[in-house]
Amino acid sequence: MSRIDRHSHTQVTNDAACACEACPSPAHTPASVASTSSAPVPEFASGSEAGVGTRRFRIPSMDCAAEESEIRHALDGMPGIHGLRFSLARRELAITADAAALPGALASLRQAGFDAQVLDAENDTMASSASAPGFWRSWGRLIGALTLALLAEVLAFVVPESLWAQATGMALAALAIAGAGLSVYVKGLAALRRGRLNINALMTVAVTGAFLIGEWPEAAMVMVLYALAEVIEARAVDRARNAIKGLLALAPDQAQVRQPNGNWSPQPTPSVPMGALVRIRPGERIPLDGVVTVGRSAVDQSPVTGESLPVDKVPGDELYAGTINQAAALEMRVTAPASDSTLARIIHAVEQAQSSRAPTQRFVDRFAALYTPAVFFVALAVAVVGPLALDWPWLTGVYKALVLLVIACPCALVISTPVTVVSGLAAAARRGILIKGGVYLEEARKIKAVALDKTGTLTEGKPRLVAFEALEASESSGALEGLARSLAARSDHPVSKAIALGLSASEQAVTGFEAVAGRGVAGHIGGQAYVLGNHRWIEERGLCSETLETRLRVHEAEGRTVTLLADARRVLALCAVADTLKPSSALAVAELKSLGVTPVMLTGDNVTTARTVAEQAGIDEVQGNLLPEDKLQAIAQLQQRLGVTAMTGDGINDAPALARADIGFAMGAAGTHVAMEAADIVVMNDDLRRLPETIRLSRRAHSVLWQNISLALGIKFVFLVLAVVGSASMWMAVFADMGASLLVVANGLRLLGKPTPTQGQAEHAHAEAHPHGGHHGHAH
Repeated sequence: MSRIDRHSHTQVTNDAACACEACPSPAHTPASVASTSSAPVPEFASGSEAGVGTRRFRIPSMDCAAEESEIRHALDGMPGIHGLRFSLARRELAITADAAALPGALASLRQAGFDAQVLDAENDTMASSASAPGFWRSWGRLIGALTLALLAEVLAFVVPESLWAQATGMALAALAIAGAGLSVYVKGLAALRRGRLNINALMTVAVTGAFLIGEWPEAAMVMVLYALAEVIEARAVDRARNAIKGLLALAPDQAQVRQPNGNWSPQPTPSVPMGALVRIRPGERIPLDGVVTVGRSAVDQSPVTGESLPVDKVPGDELYAGTINQAAALEMRVTAPASDSTLARIIHAVEQAQSSRAPTQRFVDRFAALYTPAVFFVALAVAVVGPLALDWPWLTGVYKALVLLVIACPCALVISTPVTVVSGLAAAARRGILIKGGVYLEEARKIKAVALDKTGTLTEGKPRLVAFEALEASESSGALEGLARSLAARSDHPVSKAIALGLSASEQAVTGFEAVAGRGVAGHIGGQAYVLGNHRWIEERGLCSETLETRLRVHEAEGRTVTLLADARRVLALCAVADTLKPSSALAVAELKSLGVTPVMLTGDNVTTARTVAEQAGIDEVQGNLLPEDKLQAIAQLQQRLGVTAMTGDGINDAPALARADIGFAMGAAGTHVAMEAADIVVMNDDLRRLPETIRLSRRAHSVLWQNISLALGIKFVFLVLAVVGSASMWMAVFADMGASLLVVANGLRLLGKPTPTQGQAEHAHAEAHPHGGHHGHAH
């Protein structure tokens, strides 16, 4: 897949979103209603009478691509409308238009059978909460319609010859049809007027035809069952959507904010300004992104980053909205408003991803656009050719044709892919994997090679003391550690910091401290002069020996930086510092290999160090001393040699390689705007095991997609045959359509289940319980 396709997919797929009913191709979509990009557009000012702006509307009945397609056609060609932007996950439509064009647009929506509720910042929440009463009203109306339809069936069965019973039954059937299917008729007639054969048009023709040929009890039952199936299906699909919306509930509505007088008082989270001081008690969720100012505690970051264990936090550490403070009270300074928190950006990115069409979904949409009119013409042929060629009674031919129209509804087929994709995206988000489109969810299964950056991806990205050797037998190891730590603690150099952090001996007073650039540090301890410096400085002081050189070569061959502790006459100790491998890296590499994926290290570091780290991680292919342009060439060679190639990096300095790869993974991107924008898939923490997990999820999603497609088409085919031979009735066809829809929804929702831990993850459980490094644990 080309990079142009990758980075323009939102525009292309939104234009092609007319899913299941003879929608024109993107090339024929009028410019006046072309989808806008996902970039924010200005709202109309209050009371504005002129100019171009955007209004947001909630469309309660917009459940799937079928309704989206109907809305596009309802607004097609209207003057003054410049763009449409759909969010099926939120049932929202944003119309960019001239202010004067909006009343006409709303009138067209009503004529097409859609109610549009105006949204703005004030009534957004109220509109969301207003859906519950409507839910119970719809169920009450359906129960009443079902009762009327059953009474009509009873009358037709008990007294079939009574004219009074027939008249009463027809009246009851008509009331049942009106009660359950009025909205279907409104939409169906609107579609027929525009010459479109969508689901509502098919049901309108089928129910009306059955009523006219005397099958009024069955016509009523078919409409009631269809409406019932729609409600059940919408509720089932909402479960997948709510898996994303549930993220919104992670951040609390209020925060304890410090006031100018020093008191703490609750304040609505959206109104808390940047820079405000917020207090979080143990057990409370963190309301906003911020930095710890007071306190030390453990924080459960699993809702945002997927971390399996709490992460220790001290002053200066970042906190993310929606995570849970566990051990002790914390105070933090707010660094981002509620609308721009890490959690808010995750939710926005996943909602944007839902609006894009995965390859299989685009195939299904194109197929459904041909399938529906094809079956309609088959039904017409059965109604006409059957009586003429096979000597059927005309009413028999018409009835079989009507059964075919009911079977032709592509509900199960059309809904099979978006439910599966949304479930997959939600399952990944729960694990701290942000997949920025259904296309990447599907394409990840094809990955044959993964290019891995070394520093910060495979390794911790910061130096750590890995060895301390006392070289003088006359001195105790503890005393030498105390000398080294005393000198190192007074330096800001990263290597010195790693030594000071890695040694546990007590510090001693240092006088005459001096830092020598490019050499090390020196000072007097207990009246004696000591230096803590690099190999070059020790050589310049004439303190090297063959034995020392041999020890240095051993450590340097392993990619370690060696610092030496010496006095005026001899070298006393050796400190080896290295950027260590993450505990999860070797397990992740092993899992990638087990999936048939070839891991390759691409790094700008020297080849010797790179090979040492690669050997520890289990990587066989290493390329070192690479400049950014060299990484681009390496990615191209891997694509040519092995196939679909992913690049894994930090999302900033690896941006060119991430862009060149078929799929780019940004690691450890929690709270980082640039990393979230640079890659196609974002791993919110720095756990490399999320890569094989993403590939496994992609393979599962692809399997479920084709299971659903096969199931939907298989049931349709069986009932098409039964309808032609006369063994299927209209209510059986509705049950089959409803059953197929619920089956594919339930199958797609399986992706939301908890993933089974791999052997490597089980082996890593103990290591996670005892993380390496400083107070940040494995997460940092």
